[in-house]
Amino acid sequence: MKSDTAAAFSLLTADAVRSRAHRLLALGLEGRLPHFQIEIKKLGAVADRVIAVTRAAYPALDVPFHSRWRHFVHKGVDRFAALAAKATWKDPAARARAEFDLAIVSVFLDAGAGAQWRYTDPKTGERIGRSEGLALASLDMFAAGAFSADERDPLRVDATKFAQLSPDDLARGFQVTADNPLVGLDGRAALLRRLGDLLAWKPDVFAKQDAARPGGLFDYLVDAHGKAIAAPDILAALLRELGPIWPSRLSLGGVALGDCWKHRSLVTDDATSGLVPLHKLSQWLSYSLIEPLQRAGFTVSDIDGLTGLAEYRNGGLFVDASVLNLHDPLQILQAHDVASELVVEWRSLTVALLDRLADVIRGRFGMNAETLPLARILEGGTWAAGRAIAMEKREGGTPPITVVSDGTVF
Repeated sequence: MKSDTAAAFSLLTADAVRSRAHRLLALGLEGRLPHFQIEIKKLGAVADRVIAVTRAAYPALDVPFHSRWRHFVHKGVDRFAALAAKATWKDPAARARAEFDLAIVSVFLDAGAGAQWRYTDPKTGERIGRSEGLALASLDMFAAGAFSADERDPLRVDATKFAQLSPDDLARGFQVTADNPLVGLDGRAALLRRLGDLLAWKPDVFAKQDAARPGGLFDYLVDAHGKAIAAPDILAALLRELGPIWPSRLSLGGVALGDCWKHRSLVTDDATSGLVPLHKLSQWLSYSLIEPLQRAGFTVSDIDGLTGLAEYRNGGLFVDASVLNLHDPLQILQAHDVASELVVEWRSLTVALLDRLADVIRGRFGMNAETLPLARILEGGTWAAGRAIAMEKREGGTPPITVVSDGTVF
């Protein structure tokens, strides 16, 4: 039998997320899960919704990857591209480090903002909420050098800068006030401080070519993989090298398991029994590092080796479309902790159902996983369809199930 440490590392993979999600789905299809029943026949109607929003947004089906870079495009203007075009880059690797810096920080700040928060865009005066607002706020902070320790080089993120970061600093950047509250502000600031500490603690990973910075991971991947890397290996590196920054939750064999939770129905014959990994933010970040690697000349393969994202837009799509139905409908009226078994079940089923849905959509389009990878279906796609159906059903487009989080999961 493998050691607890080896068992723990087996959970820090996309394959573990996918395989355990499908195990729970199989139980659900047999009516053996404690919280949700599954109406799999309604998946076709969900596919219709996703195809409709995809065709509306991308009539030629030229759908880009689902990643943080999409949120830096506002009303057709790619704000990062405009910023990058004005910068002077020493070489492609210098730009890639800066892009890693921005993507990592912006994704770590991307947990749910809450329904009330809005970012007033300095360029247009428009008030923008949720992920798009968080993205533009983080991009504006990055452009202003808010994360840089070098006034001559604002477009970077330094470990030493994070050591001084306070919730008030983030509150200013994200325009937080009593009338414009941001969920999990303290948690976000604490997460970035832990990130700074970890970067400084691992110079062999994050300071190979420069001072300690998130972008140092680019050099680490170059050394480990040359110019070709599989997408699941990006996730594995993120989980192993950045895992310790997440709030202390579950650990096994001395290894912090990150976005991994307990569910009684997931039974195995080793130390991982009852554990359900999801790694939502880390997978979102993995998707978001693909394009910087490609721009720097990397070949990134097995993009479908990553999974769908276990978050409230994708998950809400299945609840609002009645694919997922609570055994006890009154639970919809309660707020549920992110660690609750109900939320774990919902999130894991979301991952498996996204795979099933992707197969249906590809069949409708006459495409395959190579021509229409999951990363494009998510973007086209399920995330937008989840938001649209939420807006139809509830004022403000709030999720169908209320989750109490600390700003580091959803």
